[in-house]
Amino acid sequence: MSASRAEAFEAAIAAGELVLFPADTVYGLAVDPARPEALYALKGRPDGKPSALMYFDLDTALAGVPAPSAAVMARLLPGPVTVVLADGRGIRVVDVPVLAGARGPVLQSSANPSGAPDARRLEDVDPAIRAGVGLEIDGGELPGVPSTVVDLRRYDTTGEWAILRAGAVDPAEIAAAFGARAG
Repeated sequence: MSASRAEAFEAAIAAGELVLFPADTVYGLAVDPARPEALYALKGRPDGKPSALMYFDLDTALAGVPAPSAAVMARLLPGPVTVVLADGRGIRVVDVPVLAGARGPVLQSSANPSGAPDARRLEDVDPAIRAGVGLEIDGGELPGVPSTVVDLRRYDTTGEWAILRAGAVDPAEIAAAFGARAG
């Protein structure tokens, strides 16, 4: 019996390889969080530009997150949202059926050269990116809109939040998670 895609994903990450995978938004790259340089080098991403930790389980992602932020995250995730916490960490919790059973976290970013368009299909991924990964997982055509990025850096102390990048989730839905109307 062959290994599941989730098992192959985890084995490649454990071996220190980059993985090209279908997220719930666009194709992404994943790597062990201890190896960010591999992801940054392949994408041509500036060192100072953060990447998010991706989890496959909400409870694991919420461990250690202050209660106010955790409550909002529980209303928004899993889904096509990235939150930025007070400590600067970006967190994503995905629901990707082809990776059901995978564990994390992994460091992730979109599977495109820095600044280039996002890939909706595996064949849309830049050939240089594809050549630099240890494993490709095809998930068919994806929505093609990146995650919405929500800033929670001050939320636990001041209640302030903001949308840093518009994306796959409507601003009204984000505002509703905070009990507010979109402005």
